[in-house]
Amino acid sequence: MTSRTEQHYAGEEFDIAATAFLAPKDYVNPKPRSKYHLVVIGAGPAGLVTAIGAASLGAHVALIERARMGGDCLNVGCIPSKALLQYTASRVSPQFDDAFRFAREARAQIAPHDSVARYTELGVDIFFGEAAFVDDRSVSVGDTLVRARRFSLCAGARALIPPIDGLATCNPLTNETVFDLTSRPASIAILGAGVIGCELSQVFARLGVAVHLYEMANRVLPMEDPEASAAVSRSLVQCGVQLHLGTVVESTSGEEGRIVVSGADESSVVEQVMVALGRIPNTEGLNLEAADVELDEEGYIVTDQKLRTSNRRIYAAGDCTSRAQFTHNADAQAKVVVQNALFLPTASISKHVVPRCTYTDPEVAVAGKTEADLIEEKRAYDCYRLKFRDLDRGRTQTDSEGFAKIFVTKDGDEILGATVVGTDAGEQIATICVLMSNGLGLKAIARTIFAYPTRSEWLKRVASDYTQTRLTPRIASLFRRWFQVTDSK
Repeated sequence: MTSRTEQHYAGEEFDIAATAFLAPKDYVNPKPRSKYHLVVIGAGPAGLVTAIGAASLGAHVALIERARMGGDCLNVGCIPSKALLQYTASRVSPQFDDAFRFAREARAQIAPHDSVARYTELGVDIFFGEAAFVDDRSVSVGDTLVRARRFSLCAGARALIPPIDGLATCNPLTNETVFDLTSRPASIAILGAGVIGCELSQVFARLGVAVHLYEMANRVLPMEDPEASAAVSRSLVQCGVQLHLGTVVESTSGEEGRIVVSGADESSVVEQVMVALGRIPNTEGLNLEAADVELDEEGYIVTDQKLRTSNRRIYAAGDCTSRAQFTHNADAQAKVVVQNALFLPTASISKHVVPRCTYTDPEVAVAGKTEADLIEEKRAYDCYRLKFRDLDRGRTQTDSEGFAKIFVTKDGDEILGATVVGTDAGEQIATICVLMSNGLGLKAIARTIFAYPTRSEWLKRVASDYTQTRLTPRIASLFRRWFQVTDSK
């Protein structure tokens, strides 16, 4: 493939603009204060929200970033991937250059919000460079020593490259490099059918790339509801993705342009390989031993429900803690850190309801427990289920795959979780999150009026089903007696 240095590429001007906001070449680190109220390490979603939240309250804040402001979400995660998914879904024959230009433009449009200029104007001192603890009151950034009363570790995580024979020599793509592609590969093997693997398989297939999706489990999205996995699987096949399920990739060989991907009983030849097999935390260079910060066996920072580390002066949030794998969760955790690090440590993540969504077509959204979770916990529950095609709005749209499941306590009204599959599952799950976060159940839905006809009426339908099941024999008997009395008058 032609490299960037040999020619210009679609959307290059947007990359240049984004870089000017997020990692300006002429930026000079400031002279540090003698001591900060809070030093934040990592300028991804958790770090940005922590820094700006603390600064807005009047605290003296330093933010240390080794690469670019915005972290994975803006640069190599949510924004470019969702832009590509939207663009390729909304065009009949989407072209590679146009799609990637659109993604780069979206990233550049959001970049000012996470920019160096915005944060410095709000009073945050920004330092670019590698941070390493000297002791639990100071970190070094190059030759600069930065001291603080409290620290927040928001260092994030990066793509895992597993020890598959020959993989490292094939220069595999990851979520951190795939959005740098400047020309369309003819074929690609994607290792891992989790969220990233499924989303980008659909993107590349829509762009006319021959996609081979490998997954060692016997289904895609193996952590989600089997019905949801089946719906996404059918959609991927319909897009042209060749699925290799229950297949362990044992080796790769060759060079970029002709790579042989081999399993036990099959192999494929592709132009590119992309790895989507998990993440590892960015903690190894922080010298956390000097600050007595404990890590677990996988290198993640150990925290309690108040996001305190083993050193009570130091907090952690986001992907480096393993708890947050989503931007919205990192945002919520950052607010807990601001409260606890600057004031009394009264905030907790224990009651957070954190949804997750896979933005394939159909989307898969989950809040709370899945059915598999409840079965594993041996917890009694009732399940209410509805297919979107059975709604009046569903009959006016093409949605053969969409459905929703909601789980409540047996003979009670506590919502334990929900799974929604459909074109707007990420939007539909929001109401469930509101209910669960506020301790409300299906009775609250039964009292709610929904616009007709909308897809959100699925909640009205399941609430009606719930009400019917809670009509006890005693109540039913009272109703019969009432109508007998009133009928005789």
